[in-house]
Amino acid sequence: MEAELLRRHDIAYAEIPAAGVHGVGLRTLPKNIIKLMRGVFAARKILREFKPDVLFFTGGFVAVPMAVAGWRIPSLLFVPDIEPGLALQFLAWFAKKITISVSTSTVKYPRTSRVIETGYPVRKNLAAWDKKSAQEALNLDAEKPTLLVFGGSKGARSINNALLANLPAVLEIAQIIHISGKLDWQNIQNAQKSLEGTQAQNYHVFDYLHEKMGAALAAADLVISRAGASTLGEFPLFGLPALLIPYPYAWRYQKVNAEYLQEKGAAILVKDDILEEKLLPLVDELLSNPQKLEPMHSAMRDLAHPNAAKNIAAELLALGHSSK
Repeated sequence: MEAELLRRHDIAYAEIPAAGVHGVGLRTLPKNIIKLMRGVFAARKILREFKPDVLFFTGGFVAVPMAVAGWRIPSLLFVPDIEPGLALQFLAWFAKKITISVSTSTVKYPRTSRVIETGYPVRKNLAAWDKKSAQEALNLDAEKPTLLVFGGSKGARSINNALLANLPAVLEIAQIIHISGKLDWQNIQNAQKSLEGTQAQNYHVFDYLHEKMGAALAAADLVISRAGASTLGEFPLFGLPALLIPYPYAWRYQKVNAEYLQEKGAAILVKDDILEEKLLPLVDELLSNPQKLEPMHSAMRDLAHPNAAKNIAAELLALGHSSK
């Protein structure tokens, strides 16, 4: 997925052999360790050719071989989630500086004075959208409330199914922007074809949005989504109230993100296994009661760090210059 996204922006991309070691079976572990060792040699080759002044890591086991190979080169680690995974904790020991999304990040780092809260960086083109231009771009009715539903870059089957189970009733309350992912795309198209009249017109479906993702966020009055790290940056940018459904098989990280936003009054956490029964009453309660939605909007907006990317870039440049 990363390779495809980078190619769209004409950014050079090189693959490194890597594999996870946490939570894998004993049969798989030796093979994964060997793959990581191969990754270290591949990373050394890239470093010899590229000769970087600074390394920038955002986590994931694929970063581990590069961190090991480039341990002499100053590096900056960005921690997207509030609670970092095992790979991020490992990378923290190599980093000269660490930037975090929120001050409550639980990253364990031996040199705490080097931890800097920058916020979560968002794409520059997201902020170019306002509600009016977004509604026009997505052919939305400016008089109707808008519900955005998506499950991340690959989609989320349980969220898709929960919406489809409540679809006609939800469409009586709001128009819907549904970004389903490719996995369930055929089912979503079939559901759209089964609708008639205004309900069909008010159900706007996409398998994935690239350039118009900012429009979807700007147009929405409420979002239903997973609770990945991007929710800490993108939803605050638009002050977008959220119903967050942490992915149950990566429960810890997403759960902590969702709990943080819920504690701030910006979101409501809903467990994956009860989403289908809770979706309709929660959507109805929030979109029908501005006095409940508006405080969530304000609370989410207060969490925004619009200059996060610039803050991280400044730290990277300073680190690069100091290494010369």
